[in-house]
Amino acid sequence: MRIGIDLGGTKIEGIVLARDGSVRERRRVPTPRDGYDATLAALVNLVRALETVCGEAGSVGIGHPGAISPATGLIKNANSTWLNGRPLARDLETLLERPVRLANDANCFALSEAADGAAAGAAVVFGVIIGTGTGGGVVVNRSVLTGPNAIAGEWGHNPLPWPREEELSGPECYCGLRGCIEAFLSGPGFAQDHERRTGERLEAPAIVTKATQGDAGAERSLAVYVDRMARSLATVINVLDPDAIVFGGGMSRIDALYVSVPKQWGKYVFSDRVDTPLLRAKHGDASGARGAAWLWPE
Repeated sequence: MRIGIDLGGTKIEGIVLARDGSVRERRRVPTPRDGYDATLAALVNLVRALETVCGEAGSVGIGHPGAISPATGLIKNANSTWLNGRPLARDLETLLERPVRLANDANCFALSEAADGAAAGAAVVFGVIIGTGTGGGVVVNRSVLTGPNAIAGEWGHNPLPWPREEELSGPECYCGLRGCIEAFLSGPGFAQDHERRTGERLEAPAIVTKATQGDAGAERSLAVYVDRMARSLATVINVLDPDAIVFGGGMSRIDALYVSVPKQWGKYVFSDRVDTPLLRAKHGDASGARGAAWLWPE
């Protein structure tokens, strides 16, 4: 059996897949907020609990924020900052006494949806997680594309393309730069932009609800968000030209994105037409853990 773990900022989800991809067990625990050692313990305890319930040991894949530096073997670029500079892979292998495969959480999401999800059968898949951040992952023929710097798919830390005058120089991003796509398109970025625009402080879901109810300010904020998403994905299509783009994360629940974004990205894509489908994740919140399990091919 395959065990997949999705290490998120607020929760850790574990899933056990049988050989045919069916789910044998699924569990969730809160992510410890008090440091690295507590996170290690939570991961190990979750693996052992899943194996106890299923009555056998399994391969272990972990999806995590950030990436493992090819230069040092340590975690880098994680917005769960207590992981940065830590030998997560080595420590887990020592504690679990077996090889463990780790990958960026967005890569795991993309792999899940390419393996048996919304983009099953597509050769090149770009997976996008839009929630508290804007992660991205690339899968080619059911293999994760990592790159020599372990940052393939990190579209969120490029500048917002074709910026308008009012978008310069852009809001600050946690990475230390300004004007990153993530600073505009993440859930918090969307909420902050709406507040700057209207003076109204709301979470992203509430803004979307007000937009569907005909509130002019919320409608405008959502329209701007859609245009920024279209511009940002157009650059991905121009460079990668994927067979499918799949959305996951909290912001992926905005129904309007699947109709409005493809209507607009044609203005920015360097082609006479755009045939790339924009898809909603089939496996929802389970995709990260499922993709981590699929890090071990048959």
